[in-house]
Amino acid sequence: MARRHHYKRRTKQPAYEIDVTTFLNLMVVLVPFLLITAVFSRLTIVELNLPSSAGGPTNMDEGFTPEVIVREAGIEITNGRQVIASIPNKEEDYDLETLSDYIIELKRTYPAQDSASVLMEAQIPYDYLIQVMDIVRAVEVPIEKEDGEEFAEGEPQFELVALFSDVSVGDAP
Repeated sequence: MARRHHYKRRTKQPAYEIDVTTFLNLMVVLVPFLLITAVFSRLTIVELNLPSSAGGPTNMDEGFTPEVIVREAGIEITNGRQVIASIPNKEEDYDLETLSDYIIELKRTYPAQDSASVLMEAQIPYDYLIQVMDIVRAVEVPIEKEDGEEFAEGEPQFELVALFSDVSVGDAP
């Protein structure tokens, strides 16, 4: 008598294959699409500081630090203690060209100074903070050729020149 096994012999199940052709087709379409539609941009980070609570330099040896205060009635430029210039609004808007001219003159007067403060009243729109910061930080100066010739396009080229690159922001007093 033959002995029967009490367990059933397992039959080999066929190995399943993973079909990745659909996934590869998706990748073939998706990768070029993402590469073509990607926006190649350069992120620029501006480091800002909060102004000191003293509101200006503690002694005269530290130098002149301009403060640009944007108020509803206009723009004031102070030295931390007193107002040295006041630029009233021009036709319901801020006179940013006059501010730019005055900031350039301040930089010519104090060429070693790199820090400035921009102070805003609470109700002033955020866009003006950005515009005033841009004016305080740098200015575009037309580039002239050495021999006085014009550029090939006929339009002057501009160079960005740093004014007060270390900008502090805060609330106006």
